[in-house]
Amino acid sequence: MIRLNTPIKDQDIKNLKVGEKVLISGTIYTARDQAHSRLLNESNPAFEIKGSIIYYVGPTPKRDNFPIGSSGPTSSYRMDKLAVPLMEQGLKIMIGKGNRSEEFRQEMIKNNAVYLITTGGAGALISSKILKSKLIMYEDLGAEAIYQLEVKDFPCFVAYDIYGNDIFKDNLL
Repeated sequence: MIRLNTPIKDQDIKNLKVGEKVLISGTIYTARDQAHSRLLNESNPAFEIKGSIIYYVGPTPKRDNFPIGSSGPTSSYRMDKLAVPLMEQGLKIMIGKGNRSEEFRQEMIKNNAVYLITTGGAGALISSKILKSKLIMYEDLGAEAIYQLEVKDFPCFVAYDIYGNDIFKDNLL
């Protein structure tokens, strides 16, 4: 098991290998399709992309006494082309569920970034690892807005590493 604290450094990425369990603590950001599209045209985003983590999630409404509602991952393939320019700006980790395109994988390797997966259908459990949630960009997008999340031991597995390994192809699930 690997423990990561944000922001992410190149050395952190080099240490990650397909199939390893990763627990993340620190700040991560949410973004899906529409937020990615807007973020690509943003000259002054509300967060530093370099060294950051984006979690592909559309959280449900906040529950009483909790910072966020259920927060399970969404299918990531929709962000394949949109994620490339963000990786070129220094995005280091993306978290979601499901397989990605070969083109995305090659760009990820080229940009020294990794893709982690977390368990679909476990949104309530995952949300228990989120300590704080703050809307920071694109309020009009509702659940697809960009939120800043403070997490402690957020559980993931390395799906693609910078060495070309693939958890789906290598049958490590």
